Amino acid sequence: MNLDINAINEQFGKDPEGLVRWALSLDEYAICTTNFRPFEAVILHMVTRERPDIPVLWMDSGYNTEATYRFADAISRRLALNLHTYHPRRSRAHREALEGATPSIDDPRHPSFTEEVKLEPFERALREMAPRTWFTALRAEDSPQRAQMQPVSVNADGLLKIAPLLNWSARDMHQYLQQWDLPNNFDYFDPTKVEEKRECGLHLQH
Repeated sequence: MNLDINAINEQFGKDPEGLVRWALSLDEYAICTTNFRPFEAVILHMVTRERPDIPVLWMDSGYNTEATYRFADAISRRLALNLHTYHPRRSRAHREALEGATPSIDDPRHPSFTEEVKLEPFERALREMAPRTWFTALRAEDSPQRAQMQPVSVNADGLLKIAPLLNWSARDMHQYLQQWDLPNNFDYFDPTKVEEKRECGLHLQH
């Protein structure tokens, strides 16, 4: 695709729904990723309103809270998501039987843990599904790294990454949920990030 990324960001950077419609109008094979964290219902609803059958990818590490699993099930049914779940090659029970509990972020084993439970499943998903467009719910408020990103970007492999909500605040997200009477999930924990503003690596590589 030969796109003027700066012009597109200028036009749609503050128009999430317009950006979703524009990206889907390219008619390239698109996916939407989710982790069912707080406010994820916004991106899932916004994208499936325009394309109900879009493949939704979830990298389920096996370390989610019970509330997150219940929320994933509820919102999947509510929005009739075309959900594709990718797991690590080893189950949580298998991994912990051999290596013990989740390593802390200052443990030298933590990078390999992140690679196993999140990054490898995502790379596998990209290989198997081979999308050309990727919708993600990342927001500038999430981390310093994400604050440097743009709503539309192209990675080294040519994958068009669309972050319609990048410039939305938590207040914006909450208002959208209220407008559409959508559920939320605040009991969420990502063992690959641990700290709220820390990157897991997925968006640093892609």
